[in-house]
Amino acid sequence: MPSAKAKYDAALQIVADLRAKGFEAWLAGGCVRDLALDREPHDYDVATSATPDVVLNMFPRTFAVGAHFGVVLVASSDEDSRPDRFTTEVATFRSDGAYSDGRHPDAVRYSLSAEEDVQRRDFTINGLLLDPFIEIPGYCSPSPPIEGVRDFVGGLADLELGVVRAIGRAETRFEEDHLRMLRAVRFAARFGFEIEPGTLAAIRALASRIHAVSRERVRDELTKMLTEGRARRAFELLDSTGLLAEVLPEIARMKGIEQPPEFHPEGDVWTHTLLLLDQLEPGSSPTLAWGALLHDVGKPATFRRATDRIRFDGHVEVGAAIAAEVCRRFRFSNEETARVLSLVEQHMRFMDAQRMKASTLKKFLRQENFDEHLALNRMDCMAAMGKLDTYEFVKQQLEAMPEETMRPTPLITGRELISAGYTPGPKFREVLAAVEDAQLEGTITTAEEALALARKQLGEPGL
Repeated sequence: MPSAKAKYDAALQIVADLRAKGFEAWLAGGCVRDLALDREPHDYDVATSATPDVVLNMFPRTFAVGAHFGVVLVASSDEDSRPDRFTTEVATFRSDGAYSDGRHPDAVRYSLSAEEDVQRRDFTINGLLLDPFIEIPGYCSPSPPIEGVRDFVGGLADLELGVVRAIGRAETRFEEDHLRMLRAVRFAARFGFEIEPGTLAAIRALASRIHAVSRERVRDELTKMLTEGRARRAFELLDSTGLLAEVLPEIARMKGIEQPPEFHPEGDVWTHTLLLLDQLEPGSSPTLAWGALLHDVGKPATFRRATDRIRFDGHVEVGAAIAAEVCRRFRFSNEETARVLSLVEQHMRFMDAQRMKASTLKKFLRQENFDEHLALNRMDCMAAMGKLDTYEFVKQQLEAMPEETMRPTPLITGRELISAGYTPGPKFREVLAAVEDAQLEGTITTAEEALALARKQLGEPGL
């Protein structure tokens, strides 16, 4: 992976090269915002008066992936084999025409004005420009106000106030690209900011427009919200903006769904889910994060008040079906879907862990990605009674049990059954499963014992 300093140095070199040719060039957007907040940027972008054709011809290795919108990617090296190769986005100053698809401008007009370029960006905190050659107090450690910042939109003031504010008329910004509504929520959550009242009002008024955005783009924004370390705040903001009911109505239905207070003193299903989200660390795996969000998604549909207490009969099965539909809707890969569904399907099995037979427990512990199952169980417990007895038991068993104990080499296979004179058929699977269970239980330890057990179930060959 390229270092942050390598990315910074590459962007500075691009700025220097463009300026040497007489063009205006600045660091722009999110990297300047992050530097102003004393955070290390993930990437560095460059804004310039040079047109895309000039940029394409100036640097040895470039990619015109967005050249029709004024964007060129400049590679850090022309050596394909380098594992740390990366690109820097270089965007030409421009003004945008209408956005008839709610995502891309129908046409762009290149500009020589940095101020005009900034006016078409989304939020004031993302509309800052930086001259990197004006006395920066050290790599990635400038303190606001940063020397060399050019601020046409009040972005520095909004960073100080802690607000996310649309540039210009908020409704116009969101009509141009509806995804910006979700981005406003994500930025506010990530930085612990508030959404400026006018910007918030515009999101509430236009929330239903989010359906015009591709499901993949919505999914990616939601995944970032879930994995940046402020998932609870993000979903509280999604709710208060009206976006939650539009993009994840299954989660919005959790509000007001009571739970039995003797097991869930924290409150309703929505509150319980928020408490889980609050525990997601920055960099959590997307599948764990979505599993945490969806683990109780079946409860609203299965809620009933019985004579003894509130019940959610079958909520795991119903929840798995709903989670499958959510994954399908957002076009998760088959692998991601399987991992999320497994978390939903298995999360209640921890309650039985201390009563499981040895074979059942071993099979439970050897599930793929079991670290995610264990992490979800801990969050689930901490969001309810706070008791970790079962979690600690399972964790201890997992740590103490050698891999060969959980996944021993089979004592016999179908080949041995065929050699013993049996004809392959559906019964083989059942018999071999029974043999494996006996092996996991420790009641058989040799191939001879395994074959004897198989004969007992299959009868004599040819009969």
